[in-house]
Amino acid sequence: MVGLATLLDPLLVRGFSIRNRIVLPPMATGLAGSAGEVTGPLIEHYRARSRCVGMVIVEHSYVSIEGKAGPHQLGVWSDELIPGLSRLATAIREQGAVAVIQINHAGGKADPRASGTKPIAPSPVAVPGGFETPREMSVGDIERVVGRFAEAAERAVKAGFDGVEVHGAHGFLLSQFLSPITNRRRDEFGGSLEGRMRFPLMVVEEVKRIAGGKLLLYRLGADDMMEGGFTVSEAEILASKLADLGVDVIDVSGGLCGSRPPELQSRQGYFIPLAERVRRRVGVPVIGVGGVRDPYFADKVVREGRVDLVAVGRAQLEDPDWSCKALEILRVGL
Repeated sequence: MVGLATLLDPLLVRGFSIRNRIVLPPMATGLAGSAGEVTGPLIEHYRARSRCVGMVIVEHSYVSIEGKAGPHQLGVWSDELIPGLSRLATAIREQGAVAVIQINHAGGKADPRASGTKPIAPSPVAVPGGFETPREMSVGDIERVVGRFAEAAERAVKAGFDGVEVHGAHGFLLSQFLSPITNRRRDEFGGSLEGRMRFPLMVVEEVKRIAGGKLLLYRLGADDMMEGGFTVSEAEILASKLADLGVDVIDVSGGLCGSRPPELQSRQGYFIPLAERVRRRVGVPVIGVGGVRDPYFADKVVREGRVDLVAVGRAQLEDPDWSCKALEILRVGL
């Protein structure tokens, strides 16, 4: 992948044509119903932001009740949710964007008030940030949760989404397994990097098996940015294994639970250096993110071959027409 493209250019990924390089990243809206169902306001939120972007990644959606992060989180845990999810996918695709949904289990970050159960995690270690001490997962629990991800992926396919993104970042369950901070296991699912990667790779393998005809993305938390945590060098190894399993796009973020040096937030694209390192390691497209607001900056990092797509979050939350305006600015400047 030679860095000759621009933000305006389409990208063909395994038969799916993404019309430009702007991505609406997954951001929780709190607009779903109490059981995780799609609502009218949720559909309108995404419809308004789908008009000009290349790809929309719908917010993290819980694969099982025990993995629910909070009230009014979108869900993919029940077949009863498929009709609403189908309306959401249709609304996005009708605007010309590729529609992807992120599936997630909060693990030790699950909200027991929302789930009604005690959180589960790789080890009985509280996730940094004031979360409850979880119950350690048995091997049976691990196998069961892998199945829940596969079932959620199947619902996404039935709902008509173009792709599924597995959430492996930001201190949620897959990220908890990867991080030595939260994974203290002494069995085959802990210890070495190989052990800590085992559960996330099992999830990806099953999701790929179920949704093989669709795009498969992985949200990679490429650096915990905490002492003793998961590192970018380890993330490069994981990224290679993800590509080998058939992941089509790697969506690179960072920070275990929002942890990142304050100086990072003072500049645009603060996670793009992580994405750049991952991109050098793998042969699949990579999404870069991190406080991007300037269309010229977004175009520059694509032109330079640092990333293949750019996720613009807060700017599009604030202005649903940001991507339309950005594309027009860049076209005029050509």
